[in-house]
Amino acid sequence: MTDRYDAIVLGVGGMGSATVAHLAARGVDVLGLERYDVPHDHGSSHGYTRRFTFTDADDPAAVPLLQRAEQLWTALEDDHARQLFYRTGSIDAGPADGSLLENAVAACEDLGREYERLSSTELSDRYPEYDLPPEYEAIYQPDGGFLDPEACLVAHVERAHREGATIRARERVVDWSPTGDGVRVETDYDAYESDHLVITAGAWTARFVDALEGIAVPERQVVARFQPDEPARFEPNQFPVWNLETPDGRFYGGPVHRVPGLEFGRHHHREETVDPDAFEREPTQADERFLREFAEEYLPAGTGPTLHMDTCLYTNTPDEQFVLDTLPDDSQVVVGAGFSGRGFAFASVVGEIIADLAVDGETDHEIEPFSLDRF
Repeated sequence: MTDRYDAIVLGVGGMGSATVAHLAARGVDVLGLERYDVPHDHGSSHGYTRRFTFTDADDPAAVPLLQRAEQLWTALEDDHARQLFYRTGSIDAGPADGSLLENAVAACEDLGREYERLSSTELSDRYPEYDLPPEYEAIYQPDGGFLDPEACLVAHVERAHREGATIRARERVVDWSPTGDGVRVETDYDAYESDHLVITAGAWTARFVDALEGIAVPERQVVARFQPDEPARFEPNQFPVWNLETPDGRFYGGPVHRVPGLEFGRHHHREETVDPDAFEREPTQADERFLREFAEEYLPAGTGPTLHMDTCLYTNTPDEQFVLDTLPDDSQVVVGAGFSGRGFAFASVVGEIIADLAVDGETDHEIEPFSLDRF
């Protein structure tokens, strides 16, 4: 006899783990299916840091979600009794008339968060590690920082287990189909049925949702960590996470955490659209040179020998907004996808929203900007 659940969650990464936890906390009999380990390093939610900054709420729809996400991360941290959120402060820097600074100021003001606007000289006086052009300015915001993504994922899974959820790793979903009273899910191991299906499959989502083909597009991303001149200056209590707009794109990074090196990455790295099952997972010398050239120009104190490099995947939508919606022809199926390299900070509230949609068919959160029919 086929096992039946109230809900099945396809993909137990950052978004799926939060969703399973929220569903289980509501008394839903939920099964989470993950093709790899929990956690794993094949998708978008592994590694050591993910930015959580209040300057990233650069559109009105993100403002209340970021506020709620902070509340939920804090509650999860208290429940888990382990630090998940490191409040380092955040720096956003770039040309004084650039969009990055404009958006950062607007976000802080919309959220009612304090901030300081600094000249490049004032920034260097406070953080001499920077070497910015004189025409650059910076926004310092004290409340931001980073999340430890794997610790967050584990905390959500542990909460889900305490509430009775079942999670099966190393079990690949092959297909799903609607039934008269729900959904049937077939894996390479077994088959299951449920009243509701949630698809949070990251870079693989379009393989299960035809409407997202060409909309939720995987992209290869690389992060490097270089040895800093004086490591003590780059600890989380000394050095904020940062975001820097340059003629070559937007670069980001953060302090030394869990790996003895200063983090450097470029948003959309080298703009490589990929097949998530067939791409170059091993960082290359070209990847390293690309990030090192930036570091040598703008943060020369952090450009010692390479200590660590890693790849992950973005899943981008054309407008870089999320997709949070039910399927128009299958309302028992909820999709969370297309987080475009900025979604992890929102994972806690995304799980809440998806649980709302699965259980109630609606949510009190404003999610119209994330509807599938905008494409």
